[in-house]
Amino acid sequence: MTWNKQTLPYFIIFIGLMAVSSASVFIRFAQKDVPSLVIAAYRLTLATLILFPFCLKGFIKEIFQTTWKQKTALMMSGFFLALHFSTWITSLEYTRVASSVVLVATTPLWVAILSPFLLKERLDRWTAVGLVVALIGTVIVAISGNCQINLTGLKCNQEGFQTRDLIGDGLALAGALFASGYMIIGRKVQQGLSFSSYIFSVYGSAAIVLIILVLASREALVGYREISYFWMAALAIIPQLIGHSSFNWALKSLPAAYVAITLLGEPVGTVILSMVFLKEIPTVMEVAGGVFILVGILLASRLKRK
Repeated sequence: MTWNKQTLPYFIIFIGLMAVSSASVFIRFAQKDVPSLVIAAYRLTLATLILFPFCLKGFIKEIFQTTWKQKTALMMSGFFLALHFSTWITSLEYTRVASSVVLVATTPLWVAILSPFLLKERLDRWTAVGLVVALIGTVIVAISGNCQINLTGLKCNQEGFQTRDLIGDGLALAGALFASGYMIIGRKVQQGLSFSSYIFSVYGSAAIVLIILVLASREALVGYREISYFWMAALAIIPQLIGHSSFNWALKSLPAAYVAITLLGEPVGTVILSMVFLKEIPTVMEVAGGVFILVGILLASRLKRK
């Protein structure tokens, strides 16, 4: 199959989507032994170290050619990425995987709202329609753990909405807000940098912020089981280096709102993987929500390139 400049970004987006869908499974395995903040720190630190020998030469050459404004934007992007992972990964301690993932997947809502003001990107009609449909799907999946559909209609278990769930859901939503800042800044600042220098700068900045947060919280960076380091390494390589880097690469060719809305497919992949590895069987509502999400992505894919 021959790839061209028009189709390649969409293929890269698909690969990235498959990769990021595995994150929740790796995190859940690692959380049996390691605090969430430490997991986030290892994810970004290991990813940065892996990139180090491949990106250092180009990074040193380019970083001295950037303005202080660009350097500040890179650090801010990394700062938002660090806050995104620290809040979202922690949310998985408090709430169900499906609820956490679909709430953090509301990132496109904030990106779509802010992009016209910050990036001067017009919100295409199909993107707007796809966004609404996909967000309906995220809501359906979010309430699926506490609600059931039967012959009498929708019935929700009020006892299921506990304070612990609300804390987890709030952290996941905060993760979505921080992710939107990371994506919007990334769309703007990486235009003047090579892809490798950009991700090395942002991942490195995020890693430093997370290490500082771990030290401030007095969590241990070492002393965990060997299998936990394996899960954190897998988290750094597959969802981070392959997944997030794919989305960052696509940002150079596609509008931020489209790249972000594609992330709404992550809950579908996550639910499937959770069913296989975490034995969490999806409900009828989760399946229905997943269909809405996929339809939303298909509608948004009709976005016309400028």
